Amino acid sequence: MLTLAFLTAVAADAAPKPSTGPHHPARNSGPISLTVPEIRHLFTAVFGPPAMTAARLLHWSIWRRRHQATARHSHYQRRSADEPAG
Repeated sequence: MLTLAFLTAVAADAAPKPSTGPHHPARNSGPISLTVPEIRHLFTAVFGPPAMTAARLLHWSIWRRRHQATARHSHYQRRSADEPAG
């Protein structure tokens, strides 16, 4: 439980402060902020047996977070198109 608390604190510290409200986060093309599972994966890869190089690990992490940001953007676009006008 201590590890989970640590990962949550790291993720909260790395998260950007919302400027547009909790239900409508800023829509940009950058990767999403680090999540607890992402940080756990990075720590496991760094401190575990070397399965891949650090450069490849960081490349994968950035790719994954950009992919998630694209999915989130598409989700918000679809939700806003489904909302009734007025």
